[in-house]
Amino acid sequence: MVRGLLLCSRRIFSCGSSQTASLVPLRSVTSSPLLLSAPSPRPSEGVKERDSNRSRIAQCQNGLYPGHITTTASQKILLTFNSAYSCLTDPARDDMVAVFGETSGSMALRHMRRKMLADPVGRQILQDQPVINTRTVDINHLGTLPEGTFGKEYWHFLQDNNFSPDARRSVKYVDDLDLMYVMLRYRQVHDLVHVLLEMPPNMLGEVLVKWFEGVQTGLPMCYTTALLWPYIRLGPKDRAKYHHMYLRWAVRSGSTAMFLMNVYFEKHWETNLAELRRELNVEPAPVPLRKRKERPEE
Repeated sequence: MVRGLLLCSRRIFSCGSSQTASLVPLRSVTSSPLLLSAPSPRPSEGVKERDSNRSRIAQCQNGLYPGHITTTASQKILLTFNSAYSCLTDPARDDMVAVFGETSGSMALRHMRRKMLADPVGRQILQDQPVINTRTVDINHLGTLPEGTFGKEYWHFLQDNNFSPDARRSVKYVDDLDLMYVMLRYRQVHDLVHVLLEMPPNMLGEVLVKWFEGVQTGLPMCYTTALLWPYIRLGPKDRAKYHHMYLRWAVRSGSTAMFLMNVYFEKHWETNLAELRRELNVEPAPVPLRKRKERPEE
């Protein structure tokens, strides 16, 4: 059964493989801050494809946004099962984590968007559609900010782990332009949540951040990985810490904190991190797990 699902979903993935290699960077245009150019027009409804191969190619090329891959309900189910199995057995497959989140998260994304529309800052974010990458955020400038500021801590997080905001994957399988941005925003602020919670990007840190995000967003991908990763990937010592010290904190912190999708993080780079946590009602971890790499004093 699993083998059959994997084979079917691989065929769906092949639909987008040739297309994603030529994706253009996200930039602002009049119609939407996320679209560089309008997508190719769909074929008229009266024209029927002459064979299944042409139909598959058209499906790949005519999307709602650059990189969008149109999928049927049954294809989404196949992708969901395949990506869930893949990311549970190999958490390093961030591509599978991304697909799992997109194909299973339609209802949660709608709920997240409603919560953003109900908040003035959330509405502003949806209107501005800011993106976080090296073209929109001056990472070098963040490194010059005073120690203890949110921006400087984010800079440390990127440097210590050799990360780049450009590494966040684009959205492909969300069939709604508004919800596509909600998913993209969730994905791009993920590392900022790590910074707020002082959680490293190791297995225990990821599990706890997923619990926090799951409580906040309701995304099935977050709940599934948070529930199962500890028993598949954590060693005995980390599993003991998880159960006795951190699990209740992560769930409680996620439920009492302000909805982080309504935070315009780009306007808080110079805010003291501890002060920002208090403002957002983010409960600090019992013992912060993230340890900054030591550097020789200049």
